[in-house]
Order: sequence, then structure tokens, then C-alpha cells
Amino acid sequence: MKSEPDETSIDDALAAKAGSVPWTGVRNYQARNFMRDEMRLGDGVLFYHSSCAEPGIAGLAEVNSTSYPDPTQFDRKSPYYDPKSTPENPRWLLVDIKATEKTRLIGLSELREHPELSDMIILRRGNRLSITPVTTAEWKFIVQKLIPKKSH
Repeated sequence: MKSEPDETSIDDALAAKAGSVPWTGVRNYQARNFMRDEMRLGDGVLFYHSSCAEPGIAGLAEVNSTSYPDPTQFDRKSPYYDPKSTPENPRWLLVDIKATEKTRLIGLSELREHPELSDMIILRRGNRLSITPVTTAEWKFIVQKLIPKKSH
């Protein structure tokens, strides 16, 4: 899951008083569908910093809720406001994410160095999705080989 660190960084997520952060502002149907249809409570998340000087995996998190309507779609003052969305028929969903660990930054160039990760959706040219699935094999490789041992 990608987040711009000036909006929500791994440090922000780790410091969240509620213990988790709502993943607001997703306005792509495919990314929304990943949250709605594929994410389950407790699923692991690679917390990725994007649109910054050094993008890459910055930490680990887990899904902390089932999907529910993103309240920013109804807020006229929000940059994520959607006038076509109503509380009775919401178009946009979110899940809550609980950050579990800050890691060393693992950039795209480092991810591309490993043939085991060559099929990762985030590494595909032109991929702009903020949320993409990661296979079990990709997750295990990243957590076991690229992230120093801690609590995982």
C-alpha cells in the first residue's frame, strides 16, 4: 500500500493514537476492489512511501478492519470529495491499517535486483495503483531476505 509520507508516513502510522490509520483517499476502482474483495483482517501490508525523494518499502503493517465507506468522499472540503457518491450508495471504501514495524527503506531499484520479485505488480512499468496485491512468495522473500529480523 502506497502513501505519500507528507500525508501519512510509517512514523505517523506507528504513532497513531487509535492504533491504526484509515487508508483514505483511494480513488481507483481496481485499488478499491483489492481492499473490498481481497484484504482480510490480519493480512500483512508492505507500507510503501511514494511521491517522495526516495520511494520504497518503509515498514510493515497489517489490515486492521474490514472495508467500509471512506468518509472523505462525502466531505465537500476534502480533496477526495466525490459529488456522485452518497451515504446510501458510497463509491469509495477504505480499510484501517495498523503499522507494526518501521524497516530500512527498500527502494524500487533494490526490489528489481531480485528475480524472485520480477513479477511484482508494483515493479511493472506504468503501474500507478496505490494498492496492489503481493503474493505469498513475494511477501516471504521480502520479509525473510530483505528486512532484518525483528518481530516478524
